[in-house]
Amino acid sequence: MIIRDIEQIIRGRIGKGKAIIITGARQVGKTTLLKHILSDYRQNETQFWNCDEPDIRLMLQNANSGQLKAMAGKSKIIVIDEAQRIQGIGLTLKLLHDSMPHIQFAITGSSSLDLSDTIKEPLTGRKFEYSLYPFSTAELARNSSPIEEIRMLNSRLVYGFYPDVVNNPGDEQEILMNLASSYLYKDVFEFQGIRKHSIIEKLLQALALQVGSEVSFNELGRLLGINVLTVQKYVDLLEKAYIVFHLSSYSRNLRNELKKSIKIYFYDNGIRNSIIANFSMPDLRSDIGALWENFLISERIKNNAFNNIKARHYFWRTTQKQEIDFLEEKNGIIQAWEFKYSAKKGNAKCPVTFAKAYPEIKYGVITRENYFGFVSGENQGQ
Repeated sequence: MIIRDIEQIIRGRIGKGKAIIITGARQVGKTTLLKHILSDYRQNETQFWNCDEPDIRLMLQNANSGQLKAMAGKSKIIVIDEAQRIQGIGLTLKLLHDSMPHIQFAITGSSSLDLSDTIKEPLTGRKFEYSLYPFSTAELARNSSPIEEIRMLNSRLVYGFYPDVVNNPGDEQEILMNLASSYLYKDVFEFQGIRKHSIIEKLLQALALQVGSEVSFNELGRLLGINVLTVQKYVDLLEKAYIVFHLSSYSRNLRNELKKSIKIYFYDNGIRNSIIANFSMPDLRSDIGALWENFLISERIKNNAFNNIKARHYFWRTTQKQEIDFLEEKNGIIQAWEFKYSAKKGNAKCPVTFAKAYPEIKYGVITRENYFGFVSGENQGQ
């Protein structure tokens, strides 16, 4: 059992009078996490309602408060797994919470697609909500050791951090190809009624090939033969399904700064590589710069999320193509980093335009020599 960083945060929320909601992509370990927490209780104190089961769905969709109380019995904690499959889940959760305040409800959803849209209003003030992602570098290092995890860097860059991948060395490619063959974004198809799966697949391929570059929705629309609004909708759905995320451009003072551009990254390198069917090792790849950038940014964001650190993230670029890969704003303080896979490039200097415009922002360079502190939160990677 690899202990998840977020476990202690969730344990600390039990008994606080609010529902605990955990969303994330399929196969990241939501069910395993909650079952591990349930193991601390006697069997007659817990229930696990799997909403993939048709009879559970039927009972929860049509039940009144009396029926729900009968289902709950004398339980102290009840997990509702894959809750996004329940029509009108928000109102059902409100009814459960309000009629049985002595029971701790923990809810998981394979994506935020339907769940978050329907719980916001009914559960206002009644929930703690968290996101779970694939394993992080820090989590795996605590399970083994920092040195061992550093030794695994090449594998992590190529195969990523999905639990099934990490726990089954030698079968990584098969597992990833199965995950990325629509299973991972099944919710996008189911909940949004998207029939042309090939469009989503081509969009993902295009995004995978543009990691680290600015994304143009107009160009993607022309490539896929769909309009810009449809591209934006599909990208938004992929973000809600925890497949990709975006960074916005940072701009405050300069006329020549890019102000409305975005870059799109994948939460997991293995998924990104499976989409383009490239599992070559880092030193053999022409896209190692993009791979390194995606790895560092996704790991930083995961570590912040798992430790409940609130931060905003950006990139910076000018029309003259001066750029900085990553900016992070926490508590009003901004730091900036450039990412260089080759240690020989570790002395990269901060762009003069940026240094003059933002002298208060600290700048650092992340290479293979100092990356561990950056992705694990042990230091700021300066």
